[in-house]
Amino acid sequence: MAKAPRRTLDSYTVKPINKTVKPGDCVLMRPSDPSKPSYVAKIERIESRGHSVRVHVRWYYRPEDSIGGRRQFHGSKEVFQSDHYDTQSAETIEGKCTVHSFKNYTTLDAVGNDDFFCRFEYNSSSGAFNPESVAVYCKCEMPYNPDDLMVQCEGCSDWFHPACIEMSAEEAKRLGHFFCEKCSSEGQKKVKSSHHGTRQSEAKVETKRRKVMK
Repeated sequence: MAKAPRRTLDSYTVKPINKTVKPGDCVLMRPSDPSKPSYVAKIERIESRGHSVRVHVRWYYRPEDSIGGRRQFHGSKEVFQSDHYDTQSAETIEGKCTVHSFKNYTTLDAVGNDDFFCRFEYNSSSGAFNPESVAVYCKCEMPYNPDDLMVQCEGCSDWFHPACIEMSAEEAKRLGHFFCEKCSSEGQKKVKSSHHGTRQSEAKVETKRRKVMK
């Protein structure tokens, strides 16, 4: 008996979730281990043969799935675009998601459960990243983690983690002005509370990770 011909589809509606997906969409896929979070992938192509529909995907890796593992500067919603391609049943798609650029992610007013961001490409064989390096901040010289609270120096405009400047997050949020040790005229931290005179500017204290919407 001849096999049913293989057809390329422009889109496909995944019945269990009643969502229509198409090439270019990012999706959440059911992991083989139910204790693990959903896999994140980008659909490259959709094919059908008879009653079977399969999606050709390019995987996004979570930091803990990479050779180097999760590091301090990796955001909780960070994924890496890998060179790992695969074919899966379309019925393993659990939902649609959005993988933002790092820049766009940091401007979101609210981060949803289906929002992720990517700033690195990842070689799954060698463990190499592209780009190999990114800008670093603070005394600890770490890349930016959008989950972390940081305060900006009014002198050099660099950003600092409160813990790295011997300050609690609560203290940082109450700052009126902040100058790092290098920029302070006394060669030390210089903090002016907001109640000392009229403020000409506000100290910038931000975390790019907004409240996660349930």
